[in-house]
Amino acid sequence: NHINDMCLAIPGKITTITTDADNPFRSGKVSFDGIVREVNLSMVPDATVGDYVLVHVGTAISTVDEAEAQITFNYLKQIGELDDLDLQ
Repeated sequence: NHINDMCLAIPGKITTITTDADNPFRSGKVSFDGIVREVNLSMVPDATVGDYVLVHVGTAISTVDEAEAQITFNYLKQIGELDDLDLQ
């Protein structure tokens, strides 16, 4: 198996959280080293702005501490997994 065939969870930092009465799903903007994407936050109900989350297929699946997030992100950059990554 090639690593490119894997679905990876990418760490990012929550920059904003959107509260919308018409949308039952919690969402917000997450920054991945400056690349900002809209992310579903419903699986991490306790996460707040400034927290780091692991994002898989547009959904934050867990929170992580900043040090772990940075180690993981740097590793993914080193192996080239972020070059053509679609974070949506």
